[in-house]
Amino acid sequence: MADMKADTLVIGGGLAGIVTALELLRAGKSVTLIDRDTPERFGGLALWAFGGMALVGTPLQAKMKIADSPERALADWQRFGELDPADTWPQQWARYYVEQSRPQVYDWLLKEGIKFMPAVNLVERGMNGDGNSVARYHIVWGTSRFMTLRLIEQMRAAGQGGRLTVLHGHRVTKLEQSGGQLSGAVAVDEATGREVLLTAPTVVLAMGGINGGHEQTRRNWPAGRPLPKTMLNGAHPFADGRMHHWAADYLGAQITHAGEMWNYAAGIPHPYPHFPGHGLSLIPCKSALWLNHRGERMGPEPLVTGFDTHWLCQQVAAQEKPWTWQLLNRRIALKEFAVSGAEHNPRIRDRQFLRFVKDTLLGNHRLVDQMAAQSPHFIVAGTLAELAQKMNALTASHDIRAEQLQATVGAWDALFAPGGQPEGDIQVRRILEARKWRPDSLRTCKPAPLQKAGAGPFIAIHTQLITRKSLGGLQTDLQSRVLGGAGSAIPGLYCVGEAAGFGGGGASGKRSLEGTFLPGCILTARAAARHIVTG
Repeated sequence: MADMKADTLVIGGGLAGIVTALELLRAGKSVTLIDRDTPERFGGLALWAFGGMALVGTPLQAKMKIADSPERALADWQRFGELDPADTWPQQWARYYVEQSRPQVYDWLLKEGIKFMPAVNLVERGMNGDGNSVARYHIVWGTSRFMTLRLIEQMRAAGQGGRLTVLHGHRVTKLEQSGGQLSGAVAVDEATGREVLLTAPTVVLAMGGINGGHEQTRRNWPAGRPLPKTMLNGAHPFADGRMHHWAADYLGAQITHAGEMWNYAAGIPHPYPHFPGHGLSLIPCKSALWLNHRGERMGPEPLVTGFDTHWLCQQVAAQEKPWTWQLLNRRIALKEFAVSGAEHNPRIRDRQFLRFVKDTLLGNHRLVDQMAAQSPHFIVAGTLAELAQKMNALTASHDIRAEQLQATVGAWDALFAPGGQPEGDIQVRRILEARKWRPDSLRTCKPAPLQKAGAGPFIAIHTQLITRKSLGGLQTDLQSRVLGGAGSAIPGLYCVGEAAGFGGGGASGKRSLEGTFLPGCILTARAAARHIVTG
């Protein structure tokens, strides 16, 4: 067995692992970073992500006259996430996040040459205003992909002189101990089967969420919540929870809040999947009608994105069949339709500002036409009768009756007829509320009939619940040290990012304010590196 030695072993090549390695290398430490994926996919989910970050008290907020503070953000966080006051470490990490996201994430990224788009967005407002009370959602200019590649470049520069070793295509099978102390890990090269002994007195677990694969997702799903028969996967299947359970079974680490997840309610199969079951997470159009499998508008309270993703997921999961429909027209799609992630946001990803502005003002024709051409789940038709026929063909059913679809659309359109009362409809009120925030008004249509002349053709999007992030994980303290059953730190063992539930084993509670995950990776990683260096 080959033997490789370093001061610290980092297990996982996502954002949290990369930032940990970067900070350690800059402090003069040697690092071995082991990643299960291929070199071109180094960076994990962060390489594909959109790049939204919930940040508190930034100059960009001040420029937009957004009155935010750590105290206000913490109140929003605790209320929306329903954090248990007795849940010590998630509570402490929530406070640490709101107090440190400005200096430890925003300021730090600027120094690394990573900038933000000039608008702050208001997301996850809560069904009754109990979510984000102000706009906090900052978007990385270049998406998370640019940020990740930049940090990888910085990491490699800091590791010159042989202090950095990166092993791709390797899977850690167990952690090693010597004399009762952690001494490294054993990994296997998945291409050759050759084992490698990785010797290091300090190990940082950065292997992603516990629920990356559907097996763990279904095993950990809370008993009191509806579980759909099928789901798409927007997580990373290599994040299979094995190292979580190994650390728990052999070292006494504590897995907490494993059943809490941040999934999304509207996914479609990726037209060119990277792995089996790979889905794209859509940002559902606020102006679309959200329908059940029969083409009836879901309710009694209509589903509208941007207010409570956790609630949306539960409504979708509780449906009779594991899919729903988004019904809209081209007018709505051009202004509102979006797909989360770097891949389908090339104007932001490639930092083409003028083209981005053009798409925002004139409509994203490129994306709408691309989805119509590539995805059978994005159905276009000139009439509702034709649309119903195509919807049934996709699901191999007779669930959708043209008469029902026409009745659903007719009821909506009647709101805007003479004598109608559109603001009596909750969805209309939520759309109008969203449009009060200028960035949202640029991306949200003024409520109007679906059958409005010149607004066609009609579009139906066949969506499923899609898994994404684990909110629970290994319990850690504010130094990202893994804690054992007695609450004491396991010597030499740290956990960062999603593997740690983004801090403390579940810092977000049941709901995220959205955009807390990439900063959570950076905050936990920098905390771990700082403690490893200073002791």
